[in-house]
Amino acid sequence: MWIHKPFFQYATAVLLVVIIIFFLGKIDYFLWPFQKTAATIFFPIVIAGLLYYLVRPIVRLLSKRMPKTASIFIVFAVFIAIISGVSYFYGNAIAEQVQDLSKVLPDKVKEISSESEKAIEDSKLGVVKTDNLSQKAQRYLNTLAEKLVGNLADVISVITSVATVLVIVPFILFYFLKDDHRLRPFLLKYLPDEHEGEGNVILLDIDKTLSTYIIGQFIIAIVDGILMYIGYLIIGIDYAIILALFAMVLTVVPFIGPMMGVIPAMFIALQQEPFMAVKVLIVLAVVQQLEGYLVTPHVMGKRLNIHPLTIILLLLVAGSIYGFLGILLAIPLYSVIKTLIKNFRLFYRLRRKREESSPVSLKKS
Repeated sequence: MWIHKPFFQYATAVLLVVIIIFFLGKIDYFLWPFQKTAATIFFPIVIAGLLYYLVRPIVRLLSKRMPKTASIFIVFAVFIAIISGVSYFYGNAIAEQVQDLSKVLPDKVKEISSESEKAIEDSKLGVVKTDNLSQKAQRYLNTLAEKLVGNLADVISVITSVATVLVIVPFILFYFLKDDHRLRPFLLKYLPDEHEGEGNVILLDIDKTLSTYIIGQFIIAIVDGILMYIGYLIIGIDYAIILALFAMVLTVVPFIGPMMGVIPAMFIALQQEPFMAVKVLIVLAVVQQLEGYLVTPHVMGKRLNIHPLTIILLLLVAGSIYGFLGILLAIPLYSVIKTLIKNFRLFYRLRRKREESSPVSLKKS
C-alpha cells in the first residue's frame, strides 16, 4: 500500500517533529527552566574547557613527578602569580591609557562630528540640516540615558553573573584537570563492544583537534600582541598597550581577527598624524608575515587545513546568530564536526571492505 512507502513514513516523522517543536515553542513556561539552566552552565563550562586545554600539557608534565592534585595547585599558583606580575608592572600604565583615552575619545568624536557638519553645510545639499542632526542626537542621548537608568538592575545582574562565572570557573577547571582520565571511558561504555575501538579513535582525534586549535590560537594571539606592541612603540603611536591588547584579543578570531584588531589603531593614528595610519598598516603587514611564515606553521601545522572562504562564511553565520561567542566557537566546532565526518567515512569504508572480503561474501560470489 502507498502509505507504507518509505517516503511517506519519513515525511510523517518529519511532520510530527515539526508539530512537536511548534507546540513546545508555545509553552515557554515549561522550557524556560531548561533554557535558563543551560545558559547558566554553558559559559562557565566553555571558559573552563578553553583553560583546560591550555594548562593540561603543563599539568601532565608535572604529574610525572608529583601527585596530580599538587601539580594542579602549582599551575593555579603560577597563573595567579603571572596575572599579579602583569598587573603590578603594567596595571598602572594600562589604567592611565584607558583613562586618557576615555577623556580624549569623546572630544575626538565631537571634533569629527563638527567637521562632518561643516562638510555637509559646505556641500550645499540642502537636504540634511545640521540643527536637525544635533536635535536628533540630543534626543537619542537623552533616551539612551533614561534606558541606562531604567535598566540599572539588568546591568547589576550582568556584573553579578560575570563575577559568579569567574568564581565558579576555577572549581570546574580543577575537576576537569583532576578527572579528565575518566571522561573517555565514561563515553565509550555507551557504545557496543564491537565499536569501542572506533569510538576511542574518534574521541582521541577530536581531543587532539581541539587541543591543537586552542593552544595554537592562544600562542598566536600572545605572539601577535607582543609583536604589535613592539611595532606600535617603534612607530610612536599613542596608547600602544591598549591597542596591542585589543589586537591580541581579536587575533583569536581566525583570518579576519587581525584586520579587525587594527581598526582602533587606525582611528587613533588618523587623529595623531595621517601618515601614522600607513605606519600602522605596515606594522600589521610585518606582523602577519612573521606569524604566517614563522609561528603558524610550527604551532598549527596543516592539521586543521580550513579554506579561508569557509572561515569567512562560518564567522558570518555564527556571528549573525550568536554574536561574538559564536565567532569564537565557530571554527573549533566546525573542526570537531569535520573530524567526526572524516572518521565516520573512514570507518564506513573499512567496514565495507571488511564485509566484502569476509568468507561469507566470498562464498556468495
